[in-house]
Amino acid sequence: MKQDAPGAPPQGLDSAEAARRLARDGPNSLPDSGGRRWRRIALDAAREPMYLLLLGAAAVYLALGEPLEGAFLSAMVLLMLCLTLFQEGRTERALQALRALGAPTALVWRDGRLARLAAGALVEGDLVELGEGDRVPADGLLLAAAGLLVDESLLTGESAPVAKQAAPGGAAPSAPGGTGLPWVYAGTLVVQGHGLARVAATGARSEIGRIGAALGSIAPPRGRLQCETAALARRFAILGGIVSVLLVVLLISRGSAPLPALLAGIALAMSMLPEEFPVILTVFPALGAWRLARSRVLTRRLAAIEILGSTSVLCVDKTGTLTENRMAVARLWRDGAVYETASGTAPAPAQRAVLDCALYASRPPGSDPMEAALWRMGGAPAPGWRLLHEYGLTPQRPALAQVWGDADGMLLVAIKGAPETVAAMCASGPGQQALLAAEKMAADGLRVLAVARRRLPPMAGPWPDEPDGFQPELLGLVALADPLRPDIPEAVAACRAAGLRVLMITGDHPETARAIARQAGLARGDPELLGGAAIAALDDAALARRLAAVDVCARIAPQQKLRIVQALQRGGAVVAMTGDGVNDAPALRAADVGVAMGLRGADVAREAAELTLLDDRFAALVEAIAAGRRIFANMRKSMRYVIAMHVPIAGMALAPVLLGWPVMLYPLHIVFLELVIDPACSLAFENEPAEPDQMRRPPRAPGAALFDRAAFLGALLQGGWVLALVAALYGWALSWLAPPQARAAAFAALVLCNLALLLSNRQREGLRRTLRAANPVFWAIAAAAVALLGVGIWAPAAARVLLLAPPPPAALGAALATAVLALGGLELRKRLAARRR
Repeated sequence: MKQDAPGAPPQGLDSAEAARRLARDGPNSLPDSGGRRWRRIALDAAREPMYLLLLGAAAVYLALGEPLEGAFLSAMVLLMLCLTLFQEGRTERALQALRALGAPTALVWRDGRLARLAAGALVEGDLVELGEGDRVPADGLLLAAAGLLVDESLLTGESAPVAKQAAPGGAAPSAPGGTGLPWVYAGTLVVQGHGLARVAATGARSEIGRIGAALGSIAPPRGRLQCETAALARRFAILGGIVSVLLVVLLISRGSAPLPALLAGIALAMSMLPEEFPVILTVFPALGAWRLARSRVLTRRLAAIEILGSTSVLCVDKTGTLTENRMAVARLWRDGAVYETASGTAPAPAQRAVLDCALYASRPPGSDPMEAALWRMGGAPAPGWRLLHEYGLTPQRPALAQVWGDADGMLLVAIKGAPETVAAMCASGPGQQALLAAEKMAADGLRVLAVARRRLPPMAGPWPDEPDGFQPELLGLVALADPLRPDIPEAVAACRAAGLRVLMITGDHPETARAIARQAGLARGDPELLGGAAIAALDDAALARRLAAVDVCARIAPQQKLRIVQALQRGGAVVAMTGDGVNDAPALRAADVGVAMGLRGADVAREAAELTLLDDRFAALVEAIAAGRRIFANMRKSMRYVIAMHVPIAGMALAPVLLGWPVMLYPLHIVFLELVIDPACSLAFENEPAEPDQMRRPPRAPGAALFDRAAFLGALLQGGWVLALVAALYGWALSWLAPPQARAAAFAALVLCNLALLLSNRQREGLRRTLRAANPVFWAIAAAAVALLGVGIWAPAAARVLLLAPPPPAALGAALATAVLALGGLELRKRLAARRR
């Protein structure tokens, strides 16, 4: 940061002293509210209806004088609880990893160098650079400030930002909210200007720590998926409760003892309770977000992953998103003469003067890639000059002006910015000629800046309100090249194949934007362009109509991005919007999915967005959309499987009783099946790879339900088919086998049909494609299910508890044939559905 007086850069603390203070004072963070610990997870799980039913069944067995069965059921409850702890613990670890990735950072002077550190590593005495869009990481005293405005509404409730001034000599601490004070406070936002602050209080000793503010304590509202599945589960629970009570009444009226009748009722209630739904809704988004984080995409709100699957328009910035954000000076122009950096020769004095003027209108190298490019080529301003005043960039004036003074009091005013803006500010110079040259260079895809200057004798009066008050002279042009990222054309083509429209929104010159759009392949022909001036002249309805056919919006002011997003949404689009600045925050918040830049994005932009691209790659956003589609599709598959599997379980708990057959399923059998269903519905389907044509389908409708009527009826049809086959097998087995053997054969068929349902629902394509899709979790679950089935049938102790007996080979062969027939019917239905599509 450039300070008001010349001198060496700040040194800051040395690493050893910082480590000593960190050990003394602790990390710069508020007390951790923590995630869900294992005790909390276990307590929440124990309150679920499924576990309450299981504990009730164990109590009934004990009342019947069968301690072995009661103990076995209690052990199964413990095993299912351990499985729940494993699944939710994995989810919680993923969420904790995301929280660590999303931790704030700060630009700190350490050991005489500027470094970006985690905000938690700051200690008292650290020197912190603050810039527009940063969140202040700790309470501190301003040693230097230039046009610094800070939003302290988090602490004061006042939305208007307050001005800050430096106090290098120190100042007494003051309360937040006052204007013209030299103190900044942790958690507040820099909305304009820049400054250097010395940390005075961290963690719980800061102002926000003393008042006990918890930044993440507000729980977000329940998403649409949670409400939808909760309603579905509630209907199943009510239906299961009613049917179970009727079953108990029916059995008692037929002369059954109350306790066995109650066991049958509990088994039916368990079979109809889809307790897997909360697991699906928790595991899939959390692990999906964790997978995205490994691809350098940070998810701040898990519901955004679901919305990604229905995104239809991507609004993207040019610089740093489509391009590499690695600016380099390509040309210098003055009075019609052009210097090309590719020539390898030194610029002539006339062009060198243009570069020097641009340097005097630039801040020291920081996050701005254009200023970094100027410093790399131009070196440094001449010694003996000091910065006296700065006119920062504003949306109305996209130009930066700095006033310098030498030892004799002579002044130099240097300005750089958008060519049309700088030309309008100048009283003399080749204005029209420069604008024509700028347009020609922009058509070549270059980013063009105009520079102007004015030399003045010492001034006694106040500075003008605006830099055009100095009556500067237009000097020349600087053109910078920012090459297109090499993976952009392929990523844009993938978006178009997926039915996604990519709309470039940039503040650049229209011809520069059009050239980049052509290189990126945003349109099949010449990209259709809409300028910021034209947008300002359109009303909302007209803007929505114009945007329907536009590929590029150029010379856009940041506040116009919000209008663009809202106009697209009025046209029915689901909008994902990228942004990096403070002024982008309203548009990011209004978009269906806000996407912030991780490398160059302001903290306020990252907090307004749902996703953060940690490496600013557009291709990563495309990967996130593909992941969103995969997660949503796998959630639908998992829920279809869960409902389909509950149909034969509930049917076999109810049908034998109604038909006067021996009871087939008791609570112990339901527990056995749940040991397969629970990991299958979460881990197996969460690991399922994407469908081959996933990114060749159009986006799903914004209001499409996770589980609509068609999907529900399809699941019932699958489950009904399996139920019919297993019931037929059980009736056939009862005709020539003892009940324990017949029950074993039917139970084996039910377990194998469960695996058939799981296999068939993995992929929308045929069985051959499903078997080729790598999913080791599925095969592990299948192997474990078959092994447990073998133990349950042939291990005497387990068979006695489960009321099973080893059936003859013919019955086992029939059970296997039933599963094969079930799989064949399920695959035939998939083939017919594919033909209809």
